[in-house]
Amino acid sequence: MPNIKGAAKRHRQSIVRRDANRAVKSSIKTQLKKVLAVITAGDKEQTTTETRLAVKKLDQAAAKGVMHKNKASRLKSRLSKRVKALQAAK
Repeated sequence: MPNIKGAAKRHRQSIVRRDANRAVKSSIKTQLKKVLAVITAGDKEQTTTETRLAVKKLDQAAAKGVMHKNKASRLKSRLSKRVKALQAAK
């Protein structure tokens, strides 16, 4: 445990931020899994709505600094690549 008040406060803040970041990352992973499940099912309409939500969550996480902007961009690119492959296949 920290001996200095400022260090104790910093520790409390880091715990709160860690929990918030974990929640955001978890919701992103869940949304990405939903998109991949819809893609494997082959539902085009549901794919577009789920993809929009995933892209929105990724952009928000990158803006807040939860994840690096290049990582968010890379995930969006890979996701759109799969969606486009589904659209082209049918």
